[in-house]
Formats: sequence, structure tokens, C-alpha cells
Amino acid sequence: MEKDLSKLDLQNYKPLREIVFQYLREAIIDGALKPGERLMEVQLGEKLGVSRTPVREAIRKLELEGLVVMEPRKGAYVADVSLNDLLNVLEIRSVLEGLAASLASKRITEQELAILKSKLYEFNESLARKNKKEIIEKDIELHDIIFKASRNKRLISLVDSLREQVHRFRIRYINRFNSSNRLGEEHRDIIEAISQGDSEKAKEYAEKHIKSAQEFILQQVDEKFKKNTTRSK
Repeated sequence: MEKDLSKLDLQNYKPLREIVFQYLREAIIDGALKPGERLMEVQLGEKLGVSRTPVREAIRKLELEGLVVMEPRKGAYVADVSLNDLLNVLEIRSVLEGLAASLASKRITEQELAILKSKLYEFNESLARKNKKEIIEKDIELHDIIFKASRNKRLISLVDSLREQVHRFRIRYINRFNSSNRLGEEHRDIIEAISQGDSEKAKEYAEKHIKSAQEFILQQVDEKFKKNTTRSK
């Protein structure tokens, strides 16, 4: 458990069970509590400085959201994201990203475009420092600007509904992805097409950006399969 679970804000006005729920939820989504990690009520309660009751209630609520799995006689575990789940989310995300970039190329303001370019610069600076936390933050900010510039509330609502799944994937992807410079180049291509008002190119580059992530995941799975096969011989 890498996250420091002793800094729970008990002065918050929300009910205690809600504070614990939000805290554990964030820890799971951010990857501090990793897939497969066991969630023990007593241990968590001690770390957070609360009784086991709000912890138990929080875990049950996390189970309803699909972030926790309960196994009979074994307890609660952080749910993993299956390969199919990831690929399904990315298929949808690819379409949404392409549409958002296409619409943004027609509707983005000069001010938004300036902010978008500054975010690209900040993203590349984070890449150069190999600061993964900053890379993830700047990646989120950059994509959010493009979706906002689409001026399509329904589209933004759809992508918000996938935000947690995408964020969990984003963390795992960036943490394992070595060719980081390619991420900066892909972002640059999308932004250049948007700034030129080229909706077709913006759509193409945005979809390609997500599909490259799909290819990386499949490559990782293939390499893992080959390693397991080699060991079994």
C-alpha cells in the first residue's frame, strides 16, 4: 500500500462513511491501491484513524461501483481492469476523441488554442523530466481542453462517464510506456490539425493516438504470453 492512508481529513462536513469512500475510491483510481490488493477493514481503519464500520460501508459501496471485488471467505480486493474492458473503453474513446478533435478544429477559440499549446509545452516538459505524475495530469488537462472546445455537452457527458476507467488505464499505460516522446508527437499532430482548422486530419490523428495505445496493450499481452510459454517449456 504505497499511499499514505493516515492523512484522512476528519474535519470534512460529509458523513464519515462518505469521506472514507471518497478517499479509498481516489486511491484505487489513482493506482495507489493496486489491482488485486486486499482491503482489510481493521488495518484500513487503523491507518485512517476510524472504526471498521465506515470502512466496511465504503468497501460495499466501492463493490457496487465495480472497483472492489468481494470473494467468499477471502474478503475484499481491488478489482482489476480486464483486457476486454480496456479495449472496449479504448474503442469508444477513439471515436469520442476523433469527434471532439474534429469539432474543436471548427469551434475552438484563439484563447483556448493558446492554452492548448501551452499545455502541450508543459506536457513535453514533464516528459523531459520523466515526471509520471505530471505527465498524467498534463495529459488529462490537454484532452479536457479539446473536449471543452467541441462545444458539445452530450459528447463531454459521454467522456465523463468513462473518466474513471480511462484514468485507471492512463496511469498503467504511462507507467509502462517507454517511448514517451511519441506521446508528445501525437499530441502535437492533433493540435496542429486543430489550429489549422483541418477537421479530417484532427479526427484522424486523435483516433490514431488512442489506437496506438490499443496496439501497445496488445503488444504487452503478447509479450507476456510468450514469456509464460517459454517458462513452461
